[in-house]
Amino acid sequence: MQYQTISDIYEANEAIRNKLISVVSTLIDEQTSKPAEDEKWSIAQIVEHVSIVDGGMSRICAKLLGKAEADGKLSDGSIDLSNFAAKAAEAGNAKLEAPEMVRPTGERTIAESLAVLEQNQKAFQDLQPLFEKFDGNANKFPHPFFGDLSALEWLVLAGGHQARHLGQIKRILEKSSSGMAAVSASE
Repeated sequence: MQYQTISDIYEANEAIRNKLISVVSTLIDEQTSKPAEDEKWSIAQIVEHVSIVDGGMSRICAKLLGKAEADGKLSDGSIDLSNFAAKAAEAGNAKLEAPEMVRPTGERTIAESLAVLEQNQKAFQDLQPLFEKFDGNANKFPHPFFGDLSALEWLVLAGGHQARHLGQIKRILEKSSSGMAAVSASE
């Protein structure tokens, strides 16, 4: 996806998050508590993982933007995601293994994980003025699969990560007859 402004990225991420919330908030415990066939994690664990990763990404963005601010690196308004687009395409359908620190505990309910996602959303919203003022490409922080990413790339990745797991959740629900209605209702 091509982004022209920081607002474009925020709008795309919000649309993805809203779809994720729409799909999982209507599910009952029977649908979310046990892993589906051929899956390591249950839907509840997937949403917990997304909430953990989302929080980490917002903290990374804050750190990188804070450094840009301290260094006086102002944004010129450009969005350069050319290197990231190639990395993201490579990840496509690859099976990735989550590092230990972002694996779900299995102790959170969907509602608890959604509350954490809401807190993370607030943290990202608080960063938007910094993204608009300071150079989001100035500094990098390593990702275990993608390598060094800028704050802008981490912001785009936050939405991409949610979209990836939303797709996974939909596939799990499509495998169960009761999940079909939830998937159809959310689209």
